[in-house]
Amino acid sequence: MKRMTMQEAIVAAIAGEMRRDRDVFIMGLDIGRFGGPLNSCKGLWDEFGASGRVIDTPISEGAIVGAGVGAALAGKRPIVDIMFCEFLPLVIQQLGCDGGAMHYYSGGAARVPLVVRGKYGVGPYHGHAYDHHAWLMHTPGVKIVVPSTALDAKGLMTAAIRDDNPVFFMEHMALYHGQRDVIPDDDYVVPLGRADIKRAGRDATIVASAAMVRKSLAAAQTLARDGIEIEVVDLRTIVPLDEDTILESVRRTGRALVVQETIRTGGSTAEIAALIGAQCWHELKAPVARLGTEVVPMPFARSLEKAAVPDEAAIVAAVRGLVAQ
Repeated sequence: MKRMTMQEAIVAAIAGEMRRDRDVFIMGLDIGRFGGPLNSCKGLWDEFGASGRVIDTPISEGAIVGAGVGAALAGKRPIVDIMFCEFLPLVIQQLGCDGGAMHYYSGGAARVPLVVRGKYGVGPYHGHAYDHHAWLMHTPGVKIVVPSTALDAKGLMTAAIRDDNPVFFMEHMALYHGQRDVIPDDDYVVPLGRADIKRAGRDATIVASAAMVRKSLAAAQTLARDGIEIEVVDLRTIVPLDEDTILESVRRTGRALVVQETIRTGGSTAEIAALIGAQCWHELKAPVARLGTEVVPMPFARSLEKAAVPDEAAIVAAVRGLVAQ
């Protein structure tokens, strides 16, 4: 067992699957000797480059994801690194409308075991922060993974590579080189579609993912000083959504706050809030609350960034408003 950052854990999962299955390969922008942006593929070229299973590609996201769909249909298990999630609009056709629909179009005969990686999120790196996962929620057939810890990232990436469906794997840049977890050397898998309760509580439920899980846990510690005990549900995957874990938690606490870094209009916060409102309305003690990024282009200046994106203080205030009802 080793202590690893999220970046190291994801690379370890990819390397492990490449050793286990020769049909697994990776291609993308600057992933060869350069090691990928933010070291996203560090060490893979040294081990697998000579075998042709680490492929540096031209700067054409649509072309490489399209090639990944084709390779997956031909029996391979490609991983495509498009660098940043804000490039997702460039591959919606190939990933969503083609890769995500092929199983349906073929009457169940075709499989598309493809993983597309993208970095995103407000944090230490300016630029490329956009979280566009809501676009994919409107294109059936693609799974969406959003880890909040290095340990979960290792298990989720392993599961994503083994899955027979397209998976969009989101890697938050504020978490990438931060907290280290103890990562097992053996075969470690976190099933897709299974949320995790990161903190138990009785007074309200916060449903969050990625960096917002960390902020929610910090907010829960602050609230606990006043005797307010918050349960924090980490989605881990947005598609498929673990509805049972979410609903069971909200039925216990009677209150719910949904927090995401994505723009709050039309995103997963709305979907989860609608689910809770429809299924838990008898148990709710207050209306479901939502927090998300303001409906503006992602700011570059730190002060504007702070104003646009929910932080610990905003989460604390929202929960206080819920428990006061």
